[in-house]
Amino acid sequence: MRLVVVSAGLSVPSSTRLLGDRLAAATAAHTPADVQVVEVRDLAVEIAHNFTNGFPGRVLADAFDAVTAADGLIVVTPVFSASYSGLFKSFFDTLSVSDPEALAGKPVLIAATGGTARHSLVLDHALRPLFSYLKAVVVPTGVYAALEDWGAEGLDGRVERAAGELAALTAGLSAARPRPTRDSFEEVTPFEERLAALRPTG
Repeated sequence: MRLVVVSAGLSVPSSTRLLGDRLAAATAAHTPADVQVVEVRDLAVEIAHNFTNGFPGRVLADAFDAVTAADGLIVVTPVFSASYSGLFKSFFDTLSVSDPEALAGKPVLIAATGGTARHSLVLDHALRPLFSYLKAVVVPTGVYAALEDWGAEGLDGRVERAAGELAALTAGLSAARPRPTRDSFEEVTPFEERLAALRPTG
């Protein structure tokens, strides 16, 4: 399983990155996973250039490739003004311009961090609609961590439940993908042979 964490935390160390790492570790405990982290903070300049010139820089293009190739995504943003951060949104805006189908059918676990539990509705009022619009398959359980949640009861249970849902959804969608067959477009169709077989004999 190729699992990519997109973290939009701005500080170092970052509680947003910490939550992403905990979700990735919990998911990998359910199914073996190769985890890659995309720090959106490090891409800020290339994202701005992409908006003005229409072309992603090398590092941003690599991040787009990682997200597009992932079997599952964990996306984590800090909350600003009761919504996701502008940098987080800009990353997915430029990704969708580069490839409108990049997230189509892809399992996504949404998560956010904030200073107070009053912002927890960001999951359902901002993040879930965004990724539904991008045609992703959003897992039922989102994870929000306020300052008081760290070290308190409840967060570990939400992390575990969401990670289990992501692992199960990713495994289910992978199993449902059609496998190439002899008649698939992966191979050259022998039209002449098939036409010859249709000719009347005698």
